[in-house]
Amino acid sequence: MSIDSQSNPNQEELRKREAEAEAMRQKIMMALLDSTARQRLANVRLVKPELAQAVENYLVSAASSGRLNHALSDEELKRILLSIQTPKKDFKINRI
Repeated sequence: MSIDSQSNPNQEELRKREAEAEAMRQKIMMALLDSTARQRLANVRLVKPELAQAVENYLVSAASSGRLNHALSDEELKRILLSIQTPKKDFKINRI
């Protein structure tokens, strides 16, 4: 029983930290993206969560280093998405 009581506060603290980090990330995204760009990123998150996470990480690092000092429009976000997204492989089937 003492093992559960020791691990439970640690897990609770970890969840609390993750929730705080997520809230901070959302606050940063509110400042870095205009409303249409935020909606696009939310839609991308539904389909490709790892791509949305990569874009968010890129935006946070760009903002913290001073390379990004204005709210991005939807068009600018599209360019970032295209640059980060790995290209699809094309398959060509030759029939004999």
